[in-house]
Amino acid sequence: MSKDVVAKKIKTQKLFVGEVVSDKMDKTVVVTTTRTVKHPVFGKVLKKTKKYKVHDPLQQAHVGDVVEFFEGRPVSKTKYMYLARIIERVGSDIIIKQDLE
Repeated sequence: MSKDVVAKKIKTQKLFVGEVVSDKMDKTVVVTTTRTVKHPVFGKVLKKTKKYKVHDPLQQAHVGDVVEFFEGRPVSKTKYMYLARIIERVGSDIIIKQDLE
């Protein structure tokens, strides 16, 4: 077989965005994602939330932060998501105001 025929299939990772609601565990944060769904019969728009346990080995995410995470191999029974990056930190503008004074 030639190299042209054999091609590796590259899996693109789906990124999720959510807000950290708990950081009390060691190297783990609990993140909620919210999505809107239209009810199939009644047509009412509903908000659905789901909680994920996200692996954060450097313990850099805290409660209130907006983070981006992705699915990977399982770390434990309920933890299979990994932290990609922190999009928005809570309280960062407070630190800036203190520095200006």
